[in-house]
Amino acid sequence: MANVIELVNVSFAYDHRLILENINLEIAAGDFFAIVGPNGGGKTTLLRLLLGNLEPVAGEIRIFDRPPRKARRFIGYVPQQGSIDREFPVSALEVVLMGRLTPASFFSRYREEDYAAASAAMRAVGVEELASYRFGDLSGGQKQRVLIARALVAQPQLLILDEPTSSVDYEVEQEIYQLLTELNQRVTIVMVSHDLGYIASHLRKVAYLNRRLSLYHPEGGAQGSIADWYGEKRSL
Repeated sequence: MANVIELVNVSFAYDHRLILENINLEIAAGDFFAIVGPNGGGKTTLLRLLLGNLEPVAGEIRIFDRPPRKARRFIGYVPQQGSIDREFPVSALEVVLMGRLTPASFFSRYREEDYAAASAAMRAVGVEELASYRFGDLSGGQKQRVLIARALVAQPQLLILDEPTSSVDYEVEQEIYQLLTELNQRVTIVMVSHDLGYIASHLRKVAYLNRRLSLYHPEGGAQGSIADWYGEKRSL
């Protein structure tokens, strides 16, 4: 399979303080890849590099064999829920429609095909009936599904999620991960989190990031225990 993401010897520093060091990573088309690690370990910085919002101080990043900034149209991004003001008077449908905006269309009216795409994306994640509801009034799980729909509305080939279950309870967490597993049938998924939680049972590919990146490799090709591997990394 062709690689969707390639990082070669990537490092990044803030004010001469090394945040990421010599990161090497390949993510293939169709992967469901989780990057876990402690707060402050560099996960958000890595996301910003993948999205083209930051540039590495060393190394190279290629997404669909392009620099990240030139690959943005292929990427759907799901931020943490806190990135949207709960008091902002916007409907769930309007949040999803934001995913259709481009720099060239920012001040244009939405077209009929934009509304059709938004309805299809909301239907795909099970929130079509919430279109007219105020986003701030939705439950944590409903908000997360709406944000996923916003990322899907432009039909991306790569879906990147930042802590997608950080504000939901265990039952909703399971529902979100089941939804992501279904979406993975048609889109490559990269998710970052501070913990594995329920998602461990869905994964074979996972990496631990704490300035440096460690990949999970099952011994002898067996599944092994991702949870045990993760526990060892956390204890170091």
